[in-house]
Amino acid sequence: MIIGAVYISPMILLLLAAATVGAFLSIQAGVNAQLRLGLGYPVTTAVVSFAVGLAALMVWAIAVGAPFPLAAAWNRTAWWQWMGGLFGAAYIAAMVILAPRLGAATLIAAVVAGQMVASIVLDHFGWVGFARHPISLLRFFGALLIIGGVALIQR
Repeated sequence: MIIGAVYISPMILLLLAAATVGAFLSIQAGVNAQLRLGLGYPVTTAVVSFAVGLAALMVWAIAVGAPFPLAAAWNRTAWWQWMGGLFGAAYIAAMVILAPRLGAATLIAAVVAGQMVASIVLDHFGWVGFARHPISLLRFFGALLIIGGVALIQR
């Protein structure tokens, strides 16, 4: 893609999009922690967060005319493929509880470290639909650097 007179590769744009979404997670943790102060309960806060997100996604889906073939999809998918929302719920609830205790930097660093370790394992074994990418010394070292970064940020 050319922006002005500068060529930016599609991979760079994808990485920038991913980094932007990562920034949203940090902001979301703080916003939800503040909402918890008003609501008083972490689970209630997570429910409200999910409800607002659901409403936004419903508006988007309706606006783009996205189909909802849920009954047909139920028959051609495995039960575990429907569980992504449970992981999202656990994530939101944990963020609401942990954000005020850890602070944004330590919380997100620890989340990223957990994501990286899990991602390397998922890639190595090709679990949950990911293509197999065997662990290498560089990937292992990269994960260790991230874990070390958590320790540095926490101090």
